[in-house]
Amino acid sequence: MGAFARRLAALQQRDPGPRRWLFVPYDQLHDGIGPLASEPPQSLGIVLVECRDKAARRPYHRQKLALVLANLRHFALEQAARGVAVRHVDAGDGDYAAALRAVVAELGPLELQRPAERELRVELRPLLQEGLLRQLPHDGWLTLRDDFVSLGGPPWRMDAFYRRVRQRTGILMEGGKPIGGKYSFDADNRQPWRGEPPAPTPPTFAPDDVTREVCDLVERTFAQHPGRLDPSHLPATRDDAERLWSWALGECLPHFGPFEDAMSTASSGLFHTRISPLLNLHRLLPRRVVQDVLDAELPFNSKEGFVRQVLGWREFVRHVHEATDGLREVDGQPLDRDVLRNDLPLPPVFWGTAPSGLHCLDAVVDDVWREAYSHHITRLMVLGNLATLLGVDARQLSDWFWVAYADAYDWVVEPNVLAMATFAVGELMTTKPYVAGSAYLHKMGDHCRDCAFDPKKTCPITRLYWQFLDRHAARLAANHRLAIPLRNVERRADGERELDRRTLQWVRTTLTDGRRLDPEDRPR
Repeated sequence: MGAFARRLAALQQRDPGPRRWLFVPYDQLHDGIGPLASEPPQSLGIVLVECRDKAARRPYHRQKLALVLANLRHFALEQAARGVAVRHVDAGDGDYAAALRAVVAELGPLELQRPAERELRVELRPLLQEGLLRQLPHDGWLTLRDDFVSLGGPPWRMDAFYRRVRQRTGILMEGGKPIGGKYSFDADNRQPWRGEPPAPTPPTFAPDDVTREVCDLVERTFAQHPGRLDPSHLPATRDDAERLWSWALGECLPHFGPFEDAMSTASSGLFHTRISPLLNLHRLLPRRVVQDVLDAELPFNSKEGFVRQVLGWREFVRHVHEATDGLREVDGQPLDRDVLRNDLPLPPVFWGTAPSGLHCLDAVVDDVWREAYSHHITRLMVLGNLATLLGVDARQLSDWFWVAYADAYDWVVEPNVLAMATFAVGELMTTKPYVAGSAYLHKMGDHCRDCAFDPKKTCPITRLYWQFLDRHAARLAANHRLAIPLRNVERRADGERELDRRTLQWVRTTLTDGRRLDPEDRPR
């Protein structure tokens, strides 16, 4: 027996007696939601499944695999210590459905809260249809379906959803009006970071025998998967989650607001909290972290910015994903998920195997494969921006985000990448493509400082930006938010537009071949 099995056996009652049995998916690892929150532990039993089939389905980052497995095992121990009966199931090479069928044959039908991931819901659908599973609402979400449906649409807009939720809940409201006179302080939160105040250093965690056992399992079983596995940056226990949140609340959030959009090679997270992987597992409850922020003494722009991310955007993308069956259909009709017709294969640079020569891209990719993390602006304005300018296949990019980031699951990654980062589904939930040239990257980050390219003279990203607008001008002509940039494209001299096209071809070919871009080789 391994360390986990020994510890679990020591905590279990030999004869648990009659129990109400629940299957707890990997996104619900908290006893503050569902029946675990409302019923006596001695009346409940939980089934937890480890599924190698799921872990091997895609080349998931090893840090991500270890995070999920270590938290699942520690959750099992925490519940056993409370008196909950725990059935830990190793699915072997089978899937969740096969593993649960065997459990149901012994224990009878199980209950579960609705899984967050569509992929798991689809896998379990036959068991629900056969009555082997009975589904309860997922108690971890902060908003109601009516909050979303009341918007009308599609198209859907997050700002309208966020206002609706604020008005219904009274959060950051006073006398029916938003505190501070407006619902969003996003326009005020766009300062570059120049080294002050110092970026906080994330906490480290001492792995116990269970976490070390999980890390050994991942390194052995998934040795071919990419990414670095660092046990010291693996929050696995309830206490670890509390330490991370305490650090985030005290060290990050006081300065989060103004530097929310800043980027730096000195810190992959700056003042972002890094709690999203634990929120998406529900090791930290969204309602709790929102309330803690509301109760904290924080600058209002930081407070509102955090609340908007959790109460606004996170909830909004979940509703969009549900309403469209995973961005597959709208009102029963298939959804076009490639409105820009981008088809470039994902270049090797994204896998960390062939540096691009663009320091912003290479540095962020290094962060991702080292930490399974980078904050939302580097995701959007470096990775998503460059992929979109190059015309990378949006589905391939979305799948890459899914495997590379510790917080990525289908309900959150597909709206963020297919809708926001790449505009692949058009104006379904965003108003325009989020694209920019080198001036934005130079202003909001410090990557240009150590790059071989000069952001004002030789960087190809600006020409990629103009060429993106040029080749998609007809598709984007009706978008009023792009009216000025599109007029500026028309004003560009023919020679400049031809150089834009040649630059795009050069960058595409060089990166597709796995070669490094060199300023001396650029088209002139």
